[in-house]
Amino acid sequence: MSEGSRPGGESALLPETIAAAHVASGKVRELYALDDKRLLLVTSDRISTFDVVLPTEVPDKGRVLTGLSAFWFARTRKLVPNHLLDLRPDGRSSECRRLWMLPLECVVRGYLTGSGWKDYCATGATSGHVLPAGLVESALLPEPIFTPSTKAETGHDENIDAARAAELVGAERLSELERVALELYRIASEHAGARGILIADTKFEFGLDPDGRLVLADEALTPDSSRFWAAESYTPGGPQPSFDKQFVRDYCESLGWDKAPPGPALPEEVVSGTRARYVEAFERLTEIPFGDYLDNPHVVLR
Repeated sequence: MSEGSRPGGESALLPETIAAAHVASGKVRELYALDDKRLLLVTSDRISTFDVVLPTEVPDKGRVLTGLSAFWFARTRKLVPNHLLDLRPDGRSSECRRLWMLPLECVVRGYLTGSGWKDYCATGATSGHVLPAGLVESALLPEPIFTPSTKAETGHDENIDAARAAELVGAERLSELERVALELYRIASEHAGARGILIADTKFEFGLDPDGRLVLADEALTPDSSRFWAAESYTPGGPQPSFDKQFVRDYCESLGWDKAPPGPALPEEVVSGTRARYVEAFERLTEIPFGDYLDNPHVVLR
């Protein structure tokens, strides 16, 4: 086990959740019903790439995602309420409000990368945004853009334009989502930039409370939901080193794997390197030693 990690694979999650009804599983998270108003969201150390969950876990990855999300929830709640009610002592479990989730991924892009870059190469646009000619991969966009996508049950999410997004959530709600998502990105980008991290893009998920109010949910501004680049090494014109699971993707690509299940096991050097990147992102952004979070998860809420 890597230095600073705590025991807590998936088998260790069961005693804390045994009294709650399991209601759903995701690639990374398990969802339990505490009562008719509260859910328990447990973030495992599983890692997926190319939509396949790999057989090897990354120690403390779930705690990084939980802690960083809580850090951002605490600092953006004046802009938009969020689902977080409390953190549990294990650092990977969150008590959350039940919501009706909107069927839309709210992606904000500040730099041209990932599927946005692929769209641009093919059409000169992404999600209905026509972009200037001559941009290179990883280029800073003239201004951040809101590029919604579908939530795919299986396979990849699909980038869609505003007209299609409005069909899913309504024009008025879409306008609210765009305004809030862009402001969240602005707040986070300014905070991260002052600490040497560029947020190339990120995705948010929102739900509605019983009164129909918009609520930020799931996770926010983590290495799984965002591309974090080190400002000191940023050089437009190609892919950038990142604090996310790109390290794992690159390893899997090097094997010639066909990207179909089952995924390959990860060697120790890839596991430890990935954990180190996640922890570095946590510590840079929060300015809190990760060990302090392991000892007391509530430190990120102060």
